[in-house]
Amino acid sequence: MKKTTNLLQKLRTLMKTCPELSDPLHAYIIPSGDPHMSSPKYASATSPSSTNYKNYIPTCTAIVTENKAAMWTDGRYFLQAESQMDSNWTLMKDGLPDSVTQADWLCKELPSGGRVGVDPMLISAAAWKPLSEQLDNDGHSLVPVVVNLVDEIWEEQPHRPANPIIVQSMEFSGCSWQDKVMALREKISEKNCSMVVFTALDEIAWLFNLRGSDIDFNPVFFSYALVTMDMVYLFLDKKQQTAKVKDHLNVNNPGSEVPVKLLPYENIRETLTKLVEKQQKKIMVCDKVTNQALCGLIPKRKKLVHITPVAEMKAIKNPVELQGMINAHVRDAVALCEYLCWLEKEVPVGNVTEISGSDKLEELRRQQEHFVSLSFDTISASGGNGSIIHYKSNSETNRPITTDLIYLVDSGAQYRDGTTDVTRTVHFGTPTAFEKECFTRVLKGHIELCSMVFPNGVKGSRLDSMARVALWRAGLDYLHGTGHGVGSFLNVHEGYCNIGYRGFPDEVTLKEGMVLSDEPGYYEDGKFGIRIESLVIIKKADTKITWLNDFHIKCREVTGEALKDQGKMETYNWLLKETQPIC
Repeated sequence: MKKTTNLLQKLRTLMKTCPELSDPLHAYIIPSGDPHMSSPKYASATSPSSTNYKNYIPTCTAIVTENKAAMWTDGRYFLQAESQMDSNWTLMKDGLPDSVTQADWLCKELPSGGRVGVDPMLISAAAWKPLSEQLDNDGHSLVPVVVNLVDEIWEEQPHRPANPIIVQSMEFSGCSWQDKVMALREKISEKNCSMVVFTALDEIAWLFNLRGSDIDFNPVFFSYALVTMDMVYLFLDKKQQTAKVKDHLNVNNPGSEVPVKLLPYENIRETLTKLVEKQQKKIMVCDKVTNQALCGLIPKRKKLVHITPVAEMKAIKNPVELQGMINAHVRDAVALCEYLCWLEKEVPVGNVTEISGSDKLEELRRQQEHFVSLSFDTISASGGNGSIIHYKSNSETNRPITTDLIYLVDSGAQYRDGTTDVTRTVHFGTPTAFEKECFTRVLKGHIELCSMVFPNGVKGSRLDSMARVALWRAGLDYLHGTGHGVGSFLNVHEGYCNIGYRGFPDEVTLKEGMVLSDEPGYYEDGKFGIRIESLVIIKKADTKITWLNDFHIKCREVTGEALKDQGKMETYNWLLKETQPIC
């Protein structure tokens, strides 16, 4: 029996017989992620994306029709998907020149007047609109199915986590939550809005200086927030509405400068509906991170679709956050150096596997101050496993780390003062000439990007090619973006800013204070993977002073040596005095 045969049979039966459906469905969409549009890679265990429908290929969307099942994913997961999917499924490769979109595929597969169902809590408003329009233009319809069909047949589905929430103190945040809310209100007022809707978990955690552990690796908690000009509504599980959280938010203080009302997590739709009726001005909502079910409660005439101000405020780190990120990386580097030193001793005697190596690295990180958790599943990949971009070793794939193969380790941690993400690629023997060339070209791209000087107003997609040029010269490339934003003790993949080859209409410009990854790579399927990743801070470049200091260094190296050769030491000392570095 194929792995997903029974599941697909049950789903197809429900598509025809579910009591909540007025008419049968001809197709059903299973998105990745959760109602908060969290990165599918880190979605909660309660999300449909974690079921064995898709053998848990992160960042994918599945569509099931009456006789076919297809799954869309991008270049990071092609190899993983091909190795894990059973023959019930067809892999649809996103991001390639000849890629078939979900809408095009549906229009081809559906019968006349086809009905396509999807849980509106699991699809963003931004994804819903164009899909609905294209289906409608072709005579079909996109149907909101309020009962999630996967949930209906999911046996032993875990409950939504509601783990304890901690306060992120001023020592680490650098700004009070009250000041953040007041700054937010100024920004939404400038847009002629009187309310903003928050569904992105990292935005809510950052705004209120709170952290949680409801999603593995991401210090966030399930919540919604509505901020008006005179009240803040925060929706949490009742178990998380502790005295410590209430004290932090001054919930029981009637004279609070920024009053907060705590409500049950489940009350978001009811409360949003009531507040929408009261607002005289526009309501700001980001359709990319807000699900269709909630976004649809706001009439078009009252809706301003816009990236929330908090997304930018969070991405541009303040001085305390930046210093915290630096401090966290110093401690993290100690652990990584210890690990690489340990590997040099243990690998030649055959004592290390991908899993034991990953466990050792976590053990070393745990010894560092302010450690909370890993920031993602460590990618510990030997040889051909390294060509699977988001590889995770298991008992079936676990390989020894040897002196014959390239070893790639992509890892990071969450510390109270910052989040880390670093990749290093090493060989404990003698690499081939081609492996050396590939590594050198990846390293050149890494250096080129992190040393780039660029004008204000530049978008990440404009810089992406800088990391690829050295590879392009040899006819090589890689199928993933070059950089992503990173949070401050928040999500290791912070969505506001990025460096990638695919630009998009509302792509933001890179600004001083943002923290991004710099991670070019190269992958030979089944043979090896190479990636070099460090985090970089965008800061002002004093190009004129840098040029002058470099010129003075050259003067010392060339003219200074000539003066010494000729024994003209008085003039040489004068030259040293006149070419001191300018700070």
